[in-house]
Formats: sequence, structure tokens, C-alpha cells
Amino acid sequence: MTTTAPKARSEAAEHLKAVALRLFAERGIDGVTVRQIAEAAGQKNHAVVGYYFGSKEALVRELIVDGARAIDVRRNAWLDGCEAKGGPHSVAEVIEGMIETSLDPEAAPGDESFNRFFTLLGLSHRGFFMEALEGQWNTGYQRCLNHLRRMMPDMPVAKKNERFVFLGGTLGAILAARESELADRSRPHRMWQSGATLKHAAKVIAAMIEAPFR
Repeated sequence: MTTTAPKARSEAAEHLKAVALRLFAERGIDGVTVRQIAEAAGQKNHAVVGYYFGSKEALVRELIVDGARAIDVRRNAWLDGCEAKGGPHSVAEVIEGMIETSLDPEAAPGDESFNRFFTLLGLSHRGFFMEALEGQWNTGYQRCLNHLRRMMPDMPVAKKNERFVFLGGTLGAILAARESELADRSRPHRMWQSGATLKHAAKVIAAMIEAPFR
């Protein structure tokens, strides 16, 4: 796995990134201007995005890599721990691990935005999204799929790959929906605030992966 460290950024640049990530998650990258990012970050100089990142596109690229790298590091660390104990032992355990490692453990409730950003960008600008990743930061995901392959019902490889497409789409939709609901602080969200909800989601997705093939 590539282990290139993220480029150090000033506190002001990191604040801009956090603000931009939230806006992109809410409106998509085409629905947000550099001027709006600067204003939302409390900056009077509307050229501040260009100053720190060169362009809006470069900022989006950095956000993609930042988030994908963080998830991949967490996912590989989780897998290392599981495998050291002889696991993972079930499809549901793999799916639950994939979900948990997609969450930012340092984010306050309602402050997560990356999964919404990631999912929306993958749908609207998939070519750009994949090019920005440069084939990196998915080793943990591939390791999870390898574990699923050995535990799935017997079926043609092409059909297993179809289920992995369903898996990716379902995971992204669930995590994006959770973030969107929790970001709305106008009312309680008892379902998404419960730790049992994502565990239930993992069991439901596992049932899809384990469904008999005929």
C-alpha cells in the first residue's frame, strides 16, 4: 500500500477544506463557487482558495485523497487486527467493519461530510473522481472483497462482482443518508443516533451478499 504522508497545510487552509467539504457534500461541486467557499469560511479575500490550493479542482482532488486515504488506513488497521485473530469470520463482520471504518472517529455528531461528498461525486463526476485517486487508497476495500469472496455462495465470478457493485452502491447510499440526516440539527434523528442502526444495516447488506444463487 502506498504510504505517502498527506501534505501539511496551515490552520487556515484546513479550515477552508472543512468548509468546502461540507458545501460540496450539500450542493455538489458544481453547485459551489470559490467565492462561496471563501465567504462561508469567513474570508473577505475571494481569491483565498486559489492562494492555498491553486484552483477549485485542485481543492476537490485534495479532499478526495484526504478522505480516501484516511478510510484506507483505518480499514487496513482493522483488517490487520481481525486477521491476527484468525478472522474475519462472517460476511456480516466484514460489512460491519467496512461501515465502521468509513466513519470519522474524530468528527462530532452531525459534522461528518465525506461520505456524502464521496458518493455524490462518484455519481456525477466518476471519471474525475477515479482519476484523482490514481488507483490508490483502496487496498483495504479490496482486502474486504477478498474475504467476502471466500464466504459467498458458489456462483460465477461475474455474478460475485455484480454483488460487489450492489454492495458499494448500498454502502454509499446508507452512509450518505446518515450524514445528511445527522447534519440537520433542527430535530432529533433517533434511528441514526442509535449505534444499533448501522449494525442492523450491516446484517441487511450481508443478507444481500449471502443470498443463494440459482
